[in-house]
Amino acid sequence: MDWWRQPTLTGNHVRLEPLTLEHAPGLHAAGRGPSVWTHLSARWPSDLAATTAYIESHLAAQADGDRLVYAQIALPTGRVAGVTSYYEITPAHRALAIGHTWIGTEFQRTALNTEAKLLLLGRAFEQLAALRVVWHTDVRNERSQRAIERLGAQREGLLRQHRIRPDGTLRDTVQYSMLAGEWPDARAALRKRLADAPAPV
Repeated sequence: MDWWRQPTLTGNHVRLEPLTLEHAPGLHAAGRGPSVWTHLSARWPSDLAATTAYIESHLAAQADGDRLVYAQIALPTGRVAGVTSYYEITPAHRALAIGHTWIGTEFQRTALNTEAKLLLLGRAFEQLAALRVVWHTDVRNERSQRAIERLGAQREGLLRQHRIRPDGTLRDTVQYSMLAGEWPDARAALRKRLADAPAPV
């Protein structure tokens, strides 16, 4: 089983495809609001050149074996909605993390994000036979914490001074996880949420 293979994952509302430089214009449009970047580990790319550099940094990390990065594409329009990644991929322990994730404000609170998580978790638990999936988020990002909890993940604790934010301050990170045995109930709940969520535009 090749944990480093990166197939395109397609649902009814979102397609997750390997991120490339060709996504730069669409990604720049999706991330044009500075508020999207408030709690992210990267600064807001204010122009297309900065967005291209942002993608290049992701691709460099991927080339170093640090992550697998996906563009999130809204269906059926084909618009680029944001990015997401698998990272901390550890086949020997059958574990990985999901993160480096954002979507543009107009795609938030739609079926896109819920289905993206279903696709990523489904591949992790059902195709890769992962035992454990992890999320990390800034302790100040309460919205992200609630979103991760709605997935069915369990809060494990606080990683103190875990990261340095773009502004130079030290970030405490909240860590969550989901175990393979918890996935069936989480999947059922996510499918119910997906059925009730508005479609992305």
